[in-house]
Amino acid sequence: MTAETRQREEICRLAASLFDRGLTHGSTGNISVRLEDGGLLVTPTGSSFGRLDPARLSRFDAEGRLVSGDRPTKEMPLHQAFYETRSTAGAVVHLHSCHSVAWSILPEVDPDDLLPPLTAYSLMQLGRVKLLPFFVPGDPATADAIRGLAGRRSAVMLAHHGPVVAGRDLEAAVNAMEELEATARLALLTRGAHPRLMDENEVAAVVRAFDLEGFA
Repeated sequence: MTAETRQREEICRLAASLFDRGLTHGSTGNISVRLEDGGLLVTPTGSSFGRLDPARLSRFDAEGRLVSGDRPTKEMPLHQAFYETRSTAGAVVHLHSCHSVAWSILPEVDPDDLLPPLTAYSLMQLGRVKLLPFFVPGDPATADAIRGLAGRRSAVMLAHHGPVVAGRDLEAAVNAMEELEATARLALLTRGAHPRLMDENEVAAVVRAFDLEGFA
């Protein structure tokens, strides 16, 4: 089995896991993975994470040309923006997960630091999550907004849309996305109950211990 074949199967396996657990629904969400030759594998437009076919994934060469597979997601510009600005990115995952979207539309959230510091692992896997303005899905301006962050954030929330996370590989990106959704759910569960957040010293200790990006 070639490395690319393994990546194709891994995309379909993890996408189905996200779908089966309700983290995405219908034909929402998209995934991309950077290959050894600099090309990309991308989930096709209009496809369901629960029914992906490894052979039909969109395949791009290192110059960004579609060379095989079905027509790719319309969100290609935002995926490409992450790869252009984060040299460590090996995969990008975008979902329409319910808890994270619900949290992001509440009036009290901080656009520069979307998630409250509830757990060490949200800091470790996500850093600060940036809430971007609303863009029509597929609008190239979304990519411009991501480029404007100059690679400083590995996770963003698209307003009234959904989260996008970049990771060193697909498993890392999926794990971080699941952490984002879990933290948003915790925030919703404790909203109005005045939970004790991690204080500045506790956050700083985690940042130092793991040399975290996104907290400069």
